[in-house]
Amino acid sequence: MNARDRSSAPVAYAAALPAGTGPAVNSPPGLDTAEYAKTLGFKAKEASSLMARASVASKNVALRTLAGLLRANVDALQVDNARDIERATAAGLAAPLVDRLRLTPKGIETCAQGCEQLAAMPDITGEIIGLRQQPSGIRVGQMRVPIGVFAMIFESRPNVTIEAASLSIKSGNACILRGGSEAIESNKALARLVQQALQDSGLPVDAVQLVQTTDRAVVGELIAMPEFVDVVIPRGGKGLIERISREAKVPVIKHLDGNCHVYVDDPCDLAMAVNVADNAKTQKYSPCNAAESLLVARGVADAFLPLIGRVFSDKGVEMRCDPEALAILKKNSPLSPVKPGNLALEKEAILVPAKESDWFEEYLAPIVSIKVVDGLDEAIAHINRYSSHHTDAILTRDHTHAQRFLREVDSASVMVNASTRFADGFEYGLGAEIGISTDKFHARGPVGIEGLTSLKWVVLGDGEVRR
Repeated sequence: MNARDRSSAPVAYAAALPAGTGPAVNSPPGLDTAEYAKTLGFKAKEASSLMARASVASKNVALRTLAGLLRANVDALQVDNARDIERATAAGLAAPLVDRLRLTPKGIETCAQGCEQLAAMPDITGEIIGLRQQPSGIRVGQMRVPIGVFAMIFESRPNVTIEAASLSIKSGNACILRGGSEAIESNKALARLVQQALQDSGLPVDAVQLVQTTDRAVVGELIAMPEFVDVVIPRGGKGLIERISREAKVPVIKHLDGNCHVYVDDPCDLAMAVNVADNAKTQKYSPCNAAESLLVARGVADAFLPLIGRVFSDKGVEMRCDPEALAILKKNSPLSPVKPGNLALEKEAILVPAKESDWFEEYLAPIVSIKVVDGLDEAIAHINRYSSHHTDAILTRDHTHAQRFLREVDSASVMVNASTRFADGFEYGLGAEIGISTDKFHARGPVGIEGLTSLKWVVLGDGEVRR
């Protein structure tokens, strides 16, 4: 459909549906998904014009109102979420995916705090940067403006509904959200609160629309509507993201995997390294910023590996090791005699020889790959070859090594002496994140307000003409 056809796009649904809503999840047979998607797109495009000129105060009121509504509806939200959990469990959804589906009181509170954090942040839309005088007399700069309309296609995590909606509101965009069928009840309940907050704040309710049907054909329509959708953001499994990237006719902000590394350097603080490596792997197994690979410098391997091995063994973490790491850990397992000065593992460790594929793997489970490396150079080379360029950390006491790691590791987030679990929009002070991009253009790493805006050139003059 061409842009000139927009005026006729919503005819089939606009009269029948209240603003911001769509067909029920159990849509009637024969649903015209193309027409429904165009209706969503048309409404979003109109709402984006209103959001682009919305006042800072009204956007912040909407965010604070949403935070209040989330806190006031914790019990009701958990009832809806329980239905999704029950259905997902009965369907045999893998445990890490069921874990991602949970909407806990703590998670709801984090969403509410994210909304308040966003409301307290400066509004960057309309900001002019780099303004400079040219010899001709004109002044040239760049203005930060909303992207317009983004479509978010995501799986499992219902908190993404709030993160996407709140960032869209703050950045002055409109968005169309399509969550996974496994979280439909949770997403619908959260979307109702978002639209209530928009309405109560005098903003267009169509600024945030949730696709109300689980029909996957709608996704194909949304990602092929450049006349309505300015960018699409897939957030979920590798299969989903590869499909969106392959079929989309609009720009895509994406990341495919979260194969994150922790490198234990020589020299390092052993106690700190054990604590951080443990947190990066076991604090939560299912997020994309959990560590999947542990690299250990040969100079500290004999001292460090028995320590972290005991921790992982106690927590039931399977260790897939290269021959050198495997030998060190087996030597210190309870199956071998305990020699003076060796720290035995408290129970039998789950030790498995690593395969080549393990270095690429995003486990999202209590499994970690472990490799002994010669030092910093080999660690950097290994990470740049096998990582998904998401988040990688070095644990070191050598400032020069830390600086080289920061410069040379080609990842969206690079850390020194900190857990990879911090790679998160909320933890970075962005208020929330729309996702974590491993692309290199426009947005990279946790995508917050700036990632949902673009820059346009502005020229200020006083009657100058080109000679």
